[in-house]
Amino acid sequence: MEIIQYRQDFPILETGIIYLDNACMTLKPLQVIQKINEYYLKYPSCGNRSLHRLGKKVTEEVENSRKLIKKFFNARKEEEIIFTKNTTEGINLIANSLEIKNKVLISDKEHNSNLIPWQRFNLLINFSKKASFDIENFENNISKNVSLVSINHVSNLDGTENPIKDIIKIAHENNSLVLVDAAQSAGHIPIDVKKLDVDFLVCSGHKMLGPTGTGFLYGKKHLLEKLKPFIVGGETVIDSTYKDAKFENLPNRFEAGLQDYAGIIGLGEAIKYLQKIGLESIRKHENKLNFLLTEELKDVKGLSILGPNNAELRNGIFSFNINNIDPHTISLLLDEKNIMTRSGMHCGHSWFNHNKINGSCRISFYFYNTEKEVRIATEEIKKIARLS
Repeated sequence: MEIIQYRQDFPILETGIIYLDNACMTLKPLQVIQKINEYYLKYPSCGNRSLHRLGKKVTEEVENSRKLIKKFFNARKEEEIIFTKNTTEGINLIANSLEIKNKVLISDKEHNSNLIPWQRFNLLINFSKKASFDIENFENNISKNVSLVSINHVSNLDGTENPIKDIIKIAHENNSLVLVDAAQSAGHIPIDVKKLDVDFLVCSGHKMLGPTGTGFLYGKKHLLEKLKPFIVGGETVIDSTYKDAKFENLPNRFEAGLQDYAGIIGLGEAIKYLQKIGLESIRKHENKLNFLLTEELKDVKGLSILGPNNAELRNGIFSFNINNIDPHTISLLLDEKNIMTRSGMHCGHSWFNHNKINGSCRISFYFYNTEKEVRIATEEIKKIARLS
């Protein structure tokens, strides 16, 4: 993959910034920014409400984004795509709308967004084995008493990928539904919701070149139709009286109020950009960079890596600690050298607290990162390690 042709679409990279915080948020290419501006400059109006030409154009562009997402994830129907602000809202929508009579099962390495919404239910935790998902333990934990399995596709803590297809198969054999948090995999790994047979899937636009405050929930149509309305009001109803209301069909009944039209339209443009590059190429490139970084740092005294030592099993994430140096200090020292990383517990406080680890410094790659950037980061990390 020719990186240079894509880097020119991200002007901030020309300033000397080395952006290695992609698991938190990816950069936005000019094409996405221009598409957002197009809305504000050419048709800054309401979708689905106003019948004039500007309103019709907004509706057309929003629905085009829905079509692009449907095709990108191979959903069956466009109405199976519900626009949300982010992954967090998508998970909360399910937690507040799905009838859950029994237990909810999650992994031990879930983001707070896929932990806290379930804490008011009877919650089961599937603990990892040697940093990887323990499928045998999962088979022991799953039962007819589990209403829902809610699990990440790729961990934002260490980049490990869960065996989603196997998890879904086992869950369905026990009549349990499955919600997949694809925040860290969408935009990096090809996802086919039909082949996976996943019931619900959520992700955020800001982690896949899209604008902040955008995302979506995918759900099988027959399951979405069973959900109770969660956030209600404008756009969610066909008609109302002072006593009751008749709710809209999918997807409108779950898209309450004025939407972030510019963001949704920009997300569609981000999907087009990713289609042009190809997710297999992106994944291959990220693995190459992670392998290079891992090889360069594996023998550094005092440095430890979260997750498997094999870089390929950590996708595009390199989360690490250095003895006697606080993760925030590492990140700030790298920032002084124009290297952007993330430090702390990465919204996975439960796992870090359970394992008595005081956070980590996390490097995360995307397709616009280069081998040269990896070598620069490597040298700076080695210098920091010598301070311990």
